[in-house]
Amino acid sequence: MSVAISRYEDAARSLDPSPRPILERGDGIADIAFARTGLARLFQRTPCRVLFPTPEPDDIPVAALLTTSGGLAGGDRLRIRATAEDGARAAVATVAAEKVYRSSDAAARVAVTLRAEGNAWLEWLPQESILFDGARLTRAITLEVAPSAHVLAVEMFVFGRIARGERFTRGSLHETWRVHRGDTLVWADSMRLEGDVGAMLKRRAGFGDAEAFATALYVGEDAASLLPRARDLAAAADGRGGATVVNGVLLARFLGAASGVRRALMGYIAGLRQMAADLPPCLPRLWHS
Repeated sequence: MSVAISRYEDAARSLDPSPRPILERGDGIADIAFARTGLARLFQRTPCRVLFPTPEPDDIPVAALLTTSGGLAGGDRLRIRATAEDGARAAVATVAAEKVYRSSDAAARVAVTLRAEGNAWLEWLPQESILFDGARLTRAITLEVAPSAHVLAVEMFVFGRIARGERFTRGSLHETWRVHRGDTLVWADSMRLEGDVGAMLKRRAGFGDAEAFATALYVGEDAASLLPRARDLAAAADGRGGATVVNGVLLARFLGAASGVRRALMGYIAGLRQMAADLPPCLPRLWHS
């Protein structure tokens, strides 16, 4: 690999007295669009990369996201947009769990926009985000779903490097969800942990000292009819799980040990996609590697 430097670069720097950042900051973009016949658009900028593994038999195309930096540090920014055009059926997943490293100042920022048009089916299936002690993360997830489209979206947090005996006790986490059906905002949710995070996670009326927390949303005109079966799937979880419907949004959440929440989320996703879209009751192979 070679690097070309303009002969005017040093002169330009001498004319700009503003201080330079001490640390490099990631500013990644992944913009993916699927049409009925396959991939319609792809734009990617480091550290975001998109791969297209072969899907399982009878399953839908999968876009696999990875972060070449190996995780998120303070001040990093990722913008991810996934679109399923009318009639398209596709999934977006991540190659591995996302590590969020300790930060002494700025938060890492992630913006995810999921858009399903016409009669599309779109899945957002990232693996868990692991929050190192001292991590700072701000994440905004926006769903734009046409009245006849369907979206299944999940997110999971692990509060610390559990296998190393580390817990997420300080730092910050701010996550927001916004779900639009057509031009109407039908669901909004925000979660903020900051300061003495360890004490907040231990509260019995909150997270109950859980190692992990997961959210699963399904948006579609059949959401209410799927609630009884969704509750059965959630009740079978290791730890605590439950499901409800709000304004046509089927919402499930899981709390407990990290391994148990992951298994519960996988079982829930597999069962729901089979019920709602007659897809194989499994997840992308990436979740099993």
